[in-house]
Amino acid sequence: MNQEQHTEFRYFVSYSGVKLPLKLVNEITGDSLNNRNTYYRSRFDDQGRMLLCQKVVYGEVESEHQYQYYDDGVLKHAQITEDDEVREIHFNESGEML
Repeated sequence: MNQEQHTEFRYFVSYSGVKLPLKLVNEITGDSLNNRNTYYRSRFDDQGRMLLCQKVVYGEVESEHQYQYYDDGVLKHAQITEDDEVREIHFNESGEML
């Protein structure tokens, strides 16, 4: 399972849906962050799969999602951190929550 991580963040205004991984929408440039109080920053692997998503509010990380995938791209594991509480969610090879 090679999930090489890009070092560059990509930035988004929001997300849609409730399923994991989050579906980020309205990509913005890093230059436009000065005009925003809240945004999402993410890193993706070489296949375009999101590995990290952080909600940033007034310059502080408010929540964070870290994702791992099976070789075929199905979500395998999500680690969600909110308010210093960490939640682990595991998925089977069909993408169903265990």
